[in-house]
Amino acid sequence: MFGLDEKQVRTNFPEVWQRLDLTVKRDREEQVKRSPTGDARAYAENWWQFGKPRPLLRAALAGLTRYIVTVETSKHRIFQFLDAEILADNMLVVIGSDDSFHLGTLQSAIHLHWTYANCALLGVASFEQGHRYTKSRIFDTFPFPDPAPDKRTTIADLAEDLDVTRKLALIETDQLTMTELYNLRVKIRLGKQMSDADQRRATKARAAIVDRLHAQLDQAVADAYGWGTEWAAGELGPSEIVTRLVALNHERAAEEVAGQIRWLRPDYQIPRFGSPHRAKPNEKLPK
Repeated sequence: MFGLDEKQVRTNFPEVWQRLDLTVKRDREEQVKRSPTGDARAYAENWWQFGKPRPLLRAALAGLTRYIVTVETSKHRIFQFLDAEILADNMLVVIGSDDSFHLGTLQSAIHLHWTYANCALLGVASFEQGHRYTKSRIFDTFPFPDPAPDKRTTIADLAEDLDVTRKLALIETDQLTMTELYNLRVKIRLGKQMSDADQRRATKARAAIVDRLHAQLDQAVADAYGWGTEWAAGELGPSEIVTRLVALNHERAAEEVAGQIRWLRPDYQIPRFGSPHRAKPNEKLPK
């Protein structure tokens, strides 16, 4: 019903209109009587529409065949592509991009350390138990790398491989969930002893392949930031990564004040959020 007025729904979808009239309309009118909030009145006035149709999100996803999502609260911070035909529910954080470079950067350990530094724990003392991904605190402040095309392509290719590998594992392994896959990956990464059953399960789920792709992706993203040598030598700890990202965030803020913005989706963002005095991505500013 998104984008349709009541008459259009009644004319083109009479059975739907009648069903909503008998159920949703009455429920929303009752809700206004119980609690006449602004939202309740707005929902009652537009009773044929979903409560919050998210027009800005729909506009951002228009024209995309897929987009990036992550579960808001999770034990493992996993980003993946979702088909554009699927509408995300309220527990998914949506990134309006179909670019696998963005997926790979978000899935990297560098972004994970940034996430841990800015997220909220879910009433526990360990990040491995669960945390909340808050877009305004984490994604909006995260400075993406701006690498040369070859490094960008490497990240994109690894991200595509990781996304496909995980999805094939879920399809081909009976009752496998993404959480179980990543629990198995953690055991492999930490060298924990596994039972024969777990080893068989890990092999079927491609857990070692997923772990290897993560390692390659982490190195590629570190290379994109210019930190690859230190990352490979194990000299780049979480606190140092966050310190560098904060400094880079400040550099980007200064660039934006000067008029240069490194848009993630220039074709979409510039017409909507740009202004004539701002430079295009990678454009040299006048001295």
